[in-house]
Amino acid sequence: MAVLVALGAFLMTLAGGWTAQRVTDRRHLVLGLAGGLMLGVVGLDLLPEALEAAGHKVFGVPAALVLFVAGFLLAHLVERLLAGRQAAHGAAEHSHRAPEVGLTAAAAMVGHSFMDGVAIGAAFQIGGGMGLSVALAVIAHDFADGFNTFTITSLYGNARRRAVAMLVADACAPMLGALSTMFVHIPEPLLGGYLGLFGGALLYLAAAEILPEAHHDHPARSTVLCTVAGAAFIWLVVGLSGG
Repeated sequence: MAVLVALGAFLMTLAGGWTAQRVTDRRHLVLGLAGGLMLGVVGLDLLPEALEAAGHKVFGVPAALVLFVAGFLLAHLVERLLAGRQAAHGAAEHSHRAPEVGLTAAAAMVGHSFMDGVAIGAAFQIGGGMGLSVALAVIAHDFADGFNTFTITSLYGNARRRAVAMLVADACAPMLGALSTMFVHIPEPLLGGYLGLFGGALLYLAAAEILPEAHHDHPARSTVLCTVAGAAFIWLVVGLSGG
């Protein structure tokens, strides 16, 4: 049952990626919306879940927040190292982003979607009502996941076929995650730590890369409105799904 329900997440993820592809003539609006969606996912979805799952503290600070900061710094470090390596080989840093950063970020999105599937499977083990509730929340925000996966892969200069491949992987991940719960149990603190780490990396990419790129060529008010709309949409989804 969990795998069948996860099929809805598969279709919704593909719909989000298809939408991102179709609006290339309004790229600044796409990037503005993606930045807002990512901000909303991190602040209103991932972090609350991470804090609840990984509740213990490290030197007086919740472990999830420590890993959140670590994820932000790790994303910054990886990007700087890759950019430095490119510059050493004669590439202009300001005009050539490292494609590996986009692929790594998309892979993290796939990992997050896999964990979404795990959450669906675990909830169905508790009861059918709980499983359907969690599945509704996952399906609702998987449109944003697909949108962001395709956008961020393309933003870093990867070919369209790579962006599509990462989108398909992201769409399949919830079903595989739901299937895995038949064989493997993931401890809740470990899951919370992963969500915190991933949230920090995602916030860095939104704040340091996607939003500045959205306003670079088109510093329009409509771009800001798209960012606000993206964050508000995630708030609506989280609220309707009961948090």
